[in-house]
Amino acid sequence: MKTKILSLMTIMVLSISTMFAQSEKNEKFEVAGNCGMCKARIEKAAKSVEGVSTADWDKETKILEVKYDSSKLSIHKVHMAIAKAGHDTKMHKASKETYNNLPGCCKYDRVNTEADDSHHHEGHIH
Repeated sequence: MKTKILSLMTIMVLSISTMFAQSEKNEKFEVAGNCGMCKARIEKAAKSVEGVSTADWDKETKILEVKYDSSKLSIHKVHMAIAKAGHDTKMHKASKETYNNLPGCCKYDRVNTEADDSHHHEGHIH
């Protein structure tokens, strides 16, 4: 009887841990930035999103690696939080005001995106 109960408990624990492991995702994406201050700001912004367990930005590669619970959030929320902190990602771009308020060493080269161009419709025939 003891072995049956122990076996059932082991199966339950394994099932629960498998469920949690399936919802944890690891994503890597590019985030614009330059220096150690950028690294701290980007990682802090990513970690501020509920459900993010780790965030590590590499200033050489400009790649952020994030581990998060996909059952609690969409990766878009992480991109939005980073953009609100002043750093561009492929999904979301920081506002001009936020970017302009970054310290001088943190001002990275911004790239125009198709979304930027869509605001300029003068002279276009639709």
